[in-house]
Formats: sequence, structure tokens, C-alpha cells
Amino acid sequence: MTEGSALPKKGYFLVIVAAVLWAVSGSSGKFLFHRGVTPAELVQLRVTLSTVLLFFWLLIKDRQLLKIFPRDIFYFLVLGTAGMAMVQYTYFHAISKIHVAVAILLQYLAPLFIALHAVLLARERLTRPTLIALAGSTFGCYLVAGAYNFNLLTMNLEGIAFGIASGIAFAWYAIQGERGMRRYNPWTVLFYALFFASLFWNLAIFPLKAFQRPYGMVEWAWMGYIVIFGTIVPYWLYSEGISLIRATRASVTATLEPITAAFISFFFLGEILEPLQMLGGGLVILSVILLQLKREHDENTPVLIRARQKLQEMQEK
Repeated sequence: MTEGSALPKKGYFLVIVAAVLWAVSGSSGKFLFHRGVTPAELVQLRVTLSTVLLFFWLLIKDRQLLKIFPRDIFYFLVLGTAGMAMVQYTYFHAISKIHVAVAILLQYLAPLFIALHAVLLARERLTRPTLIALAGSTFGCYLVAGAYNFNLLTMNLEGIAFGIASGIAFAWYAIQGERGMRRYNPWTVLFYALFFASLFWNLAIFPLKAFQRPYGMVEWAWMGYIVIFGTIVPYWLYSEGISLIRATRASVTATLEPITAAFISFFFLGEILEPLQMLGGGLVILSVILLQLKREHDENTPVLIRARQKLQEMQEK
């Protein structure tokens, strides 16, 4: 096996490990909610500790990654508060109310919201693959949420609403975060998004309130997992994976996260998905894959390839 052929396999492996770590993080959060931790407290713990650990890691790795232009402070402030802070809270609030796998699948609607943004606001043409993906994901979301029971009183509408909101928030963060990554390293964007998110949550629910509760060793262990292996490590693995395989293929591979979460939450939390919910989850995942493959095809068109080459030449001058 040549070194070149081994690189894609390594990239897929890194992305798969990242997806599994993220899946375990969701179930870990649900476990902590059963122990009395609130979603807001968990988010405050996560973003605060992640910011501190990432700061020292970047200080050792390359302190240049901590530098930003003063004119971009407001951009990162908005990205951290309206983006990262809301993504974290809506995600964990949904998990606290509904099954972990369902909450993650609803957040995985983000690529569909990005596609809607492109069609409605960026005025991109609505293609057949996009239309099929939008229809498939909408029907899949209907099944995943269990709306086919026709008994709204038994549905946790709050959890479903926050799950959909997490998908919208993540889509907005992805769109705005991409702007920042045109000028900064992805680690710089992540750090300042976490930094301003931690400032937000330490003002929103009282500074360091979540740290003042008496936790046991088990709770601290799972919170430590969420901070290190549910945030920093999988982001690093995913970033390394993208450097070895295309971002679109990494996104497709990462759809293993809700599948893994379904297995983990079943064995450790006793959460069971009905057959129609599993069918809906499959439709959502297939719709996301269809959109990502379309995106890869679009990025490989001769016009865009020449545009990227021209941009690279301008940056090198």
C-alpha cells in the first residue's frame, strides 16, 4: 500500500472517530441531566472549560493563532453569542427533552437550512437534487419527531422545537464561521467563538454558577469527557480528517454520529426509537448525503476550479 492511498483511509478513520466521540457526548449530557444538571449549566461548563483548555493548548502550539484584528472583534462577538452559544444551548436543551438520537438528527437538518439559505437569500438555482433532499428531510423530520401518532399531547413539542432550532443555529454558525475561516485558521475561529460564548453564558446565568454545585466524581468525569473528548479532541480529529479527504466527504462520513448515538442511547439510557422514527432518521441522513454529494459535484465544475486557482494565485502574490 502506497502512502498516498493510505491518506484517504486515515482521513475517513479520523472523521469516524470524531463522529463517535460526538455521539457519546450527547448521551453523556443526557446522563448528567438525569443527575440534576441543567442544560444551561452544562453549556456554561462546556464552553468555559473548553475555552481555557484551548487557550493554553494554542499558546503552546502556536500563539499566533490567538491573534485577531481589532476590526474583527465584533464579528467574533456575534459569532460566539448568536452562533456558538445558541448552538450549544438548543442542542443540549433538546437532548434534555427528547431522545438523544432524535435531537442529533434534528440538528443534522442544518445542511438543509444552509441549502434553503442559498436558494432564498443567495439566489442560487433550486436544482432537482436539492428539491429531493429538502422533501426527503422534511418528511424524515416528520417521522423522526413521531408526528405520525397524531396525538400532539403525547409529543414533547418543546424538545422538537429546540431540536429544529439547533439545526437552524448550527446552519447560521456554519455560514458565518465560513466567513471567518477565509481570513483566519479554523482553530482561531473556534477559540474566539467559544470565548465569547463563555462570556455570554457566564453573564446569562451568573458567573461560574455551574461550577458552584456539589458534583460527584462520576459527574465530573462525564463533564470532563464532554469538554475534552466531546469538544476539543473531535474537532481536532475532524479538522485533520478534512485535510486528508474533501470536506464534503467528511460531512457525509460524520452522519455516522446520529446512528452511533441511537445505539449508545439504547444500551446505556434505554431510549428506543420506533421503526417509523428509524425510517425518518434514514431519510434525513440520505438527504444530507445527497446534498453533500451535490456540493462536491458543484465544487468540481471547471468554472469554480479556475476561480479557486485564481484566488490562490492572488493570495500568493
